[in-house]
Amino acid sequence: MKILMVISYFAPKWGGDVNVCENISKSLAELGHDVTILTTNYEIDENFVEATRKNGVKVTVLPSLAHLGLFIITPTLNSWLKKNINTFDILHVHHSRSFFNIFVCFHARKNSIPYIIQSHGNTLLHHDKILLKKVYDTLWGTYDLQNASNVIALTESEIKQYQFRGVSHQKICLIPNGVDLNEFKNLPKNGEFRKKFHIQTDYKIILYIGRLHGTKGLDLLIDAFYDLINRTPDTRLVIAGPDDGYLPTLLEKIQNLDLQNEIFVMGFITNEEKIQAFIDSDVFVTPCYNGFPVTFLEACACGTPIVTTKKGDVLEWIDNKVGFVVDYDKDQLCKKIQEIVTNEHLKKKFGDEGKKLIIERYNWTKIVSEFERTYEKSIEFNKGNFHHQHML
Repeated sequence: MKILMVISYFAPKWGGDVNVCENISKSLAELGHDVTILTTNYEIDENFVEATRKNGVKVTVLPSLAHLGLFIITPTLNSWLKKNINTFDILHVHHSRSFFNIFVCFHARKNSIPYIIQSHGNTLLHHDKILLKKVYDTLWGTYDLQNASNVIALTESEIKQYQFRGVSHQKICLIPNGVDLNEFKNLPKNGEFRKKFHIQTDYKIILYIGRLHGTKGLDLLIDAFYDLINRTPDTRLVIAGPDDGYLPTLLEKIQNLDLQNEIFVMGFITNEEKIQAFIDSDVFVTPCYNGFPVTFLEACACGTPIVTTKKGDVLEWIDNKVGFVVDYDKDQLCKKIQEIVTNEHLKKKFGDEGKKLIIERYNWTKIVSEFERTYEKSIEFNKGNFHHQHML
């Protein structure tokens, strides 16, 4: 199959959706498919692009003119699609709202090419830019979703979200995220992350990795940590990830609570540093999320227990299996973090179960075959519809 992956930006700093797009593309290329990623030069990571190309994936980068948030204006997109879209068997569109979607979905329908949309947990109007999203959905988004050949849901709750948007149940495919097992075959030794960032070996590390945004629950995490450190002074909190507008508020809160020596705010870290951080950490905490964060799977692959809350989406495989899921409450969050960092037996139990889960269920080798089947069914169904319409 000739497959076009469509994503507006392509740099690891933007997190799970880029990771997923890159890993699906790489896995499909390994199976012999002809895969192209179509993206823009918005904050592009040239090293990442080159590494992707070395894995057998073509990457086409279009120049961007301006952006509103991550709504990236790309003037040459329309002409590129007119010239090239008919060379592909199927399109896989990452995100349900973007400048790319407007033109890609239109040209796909016009040329009778099946397209699949994967919203990555952003099917509904979450948190910010709600008015802009409503306008987009009214003009393009809802129609694009309802007329897709298939849509990809990451969780059971996202299935309901698609249905709420008017997508037929028959079009919804439940396919989770995964990790590349090869990245976790030779894990780093304990202590490399601590040594690099000067964190004492006798401290327990609580780790957050993700965008620094007001919707991520970092205020709750810091409040819970403030209580925790009064009970267990040998704990430290590491916050790593690119700023998405929340960094000044975060630093101010840390200073107001006089936690400058107990909380390490590191900004974006490389993939190598991220794995080192998971290995050296006692627990991985993400207070609030939407969709299916790849970081949860990466933590499991490294044997790091998870603590999260019920605010946002819920992944049923976490609670009491590889960690804890609690109410969005400071005291509960603090209690469960403390339970893990002070109990080596529990920490090891959750860690071992996490590694087992990745090997058996959540790795790209297993998951990519589900995408293959979905593409093949979409193409066959589209051919059947095309022949039927021409016979009429």
